Amino acid sequence: MADKAPKSTDGAAKQRIITHMNNDHQDSLIRYLRYYAQLSSFSARNAHLADISFTDLTILSSSGTPHTVPIKPAMTSWSEARPRVVAMDAEAVAGLGASDITVKKYKSPRGFMTVVFVACVLTHIFFCRRANFEPGSVLYDALLKYVPSLANFCRTIQAPLFWFMIVVHGGEAAWMAKSRLEKHTVRIFSRVWWMWVLSCYMEGFGSYVRFDECVREEQEKREGMKH
Repeated sequence: MADKAPKSTDGAAKQRIITHMNNDHQDSLIRYLRYYAQLSSFSARNAHLADISFTDLTILSSSGTPHTVPIKPAMTSWSEARPRVVAMDAEAVAGLGASDITVKKYKSPRGFMTVVFVACVLTHIFFCRRANFEPGSVLYDALLKYVPSLANFCRTIQAPLFWFMIVVHGGEAAWMAKSRLEKHTVRIFSRVWWMWVLSCYMEGFGSYVRFDECVREEQEKREGMKH
């Protein structure tokens, strides 16, 4: 009976660590796979801690493939787990050139940014086809028929403007994904990831400003908890 008690206690401690990491620190698990196992953000996006021992972590990638990440130096008790995984995460953050601040929310446009966002969305909608500026379309029959010169101008620039927006806004969305979402471990293809990417595609710069605000808010929250 005396031998069973320590094993039972160790098993419970181990399970608590696994549950805690999966529930509250998936961002760290994603960074472990990206840095120590050299996986892409896509392959690491659903990282799941399957097992932990005093010497290594067994983390499943998005495909379910297990990857062993050594714990160095090895632990001698479960009480060493927290400082060890924190140190490993700090090493991964530095090695990836990432941030230890994870953004887990989307912030919608406010004030003037809302006006810009709506204007960008309407521009995409109206300029997606030349027929929108010709007789028979809702836009033409409701408004543009009273300003034929404007209708003709919009019809002329429709194609170049539309493709210009596709290229420029697509580039801005790609830069958002690489420079901010990946850096702050926003899980690729998650709901929050899509909201930021699509928002950036529509409005561009304004989404950068709001994302950076989210980062500052998380930083301030973290600093406030230290006092």
